[in-house]
Amino acid sequence: MQKTAKKNIYIDLGDITKLDCQCIVNAANKSLLGGGGVDGAIHRAAGPELLAECRTLHGCRTGEAKITKGYHLKADYVIHTVGPVYSGIESDRRLLAECYRNSLILAKQYDIHSIAFPAISTGVYGYPLDEAAPIAAAAVIEWMEENPDYEISVIFSCFDRRTCEVYEKLM
Repeated sequence: MQKTAKKNIYIDLGDITKLDCQCIVNAANKSLLGGGGVDGAIHRAAGPELLAECRTLHGCRTGEAKITKGYHLKADYVIHTVGPVYSGIESDRRLLAECYRNSLILAKQYDIHSIAFPAISTGVYGYPLDEAAPIAAAAVIEWMEENPDYEISVIFSCFDRRTCEVYEKLM
């Protein structure tokens, strides 16, 4: 894991389901009942109990965040957030930033001090990584600056080398 120039922000190349932190964020679909990509990987690693708890949440709107236990993950919690399907309009940017902000708000409510984010919406939702990463970084940095007394470590968990390089350049 590489520490960035920003205090308590890290970049990790690897599998988010294997990270040793209090919470991982799931780039979920609106049903919260599992899917492909990181969503499917988190559901598989956490076990069937995660799906059972997600059923009680009755879905999630784009930009919102909901929390569950981590079950068989190293993480105690999973925050599920639904990113926008990329269409190139301004609301995409706002909704993507809300995913990060609302996840951090929920983390603070649950006294979580380490959280890992995947590159939300950059998979099947089609958000270009070069556009999404600066939005993610800015939202996290802004939230941390607005909450200076809350100690939290944020990990940008990068599934592949290209994603890692984009975040490294930003930081």
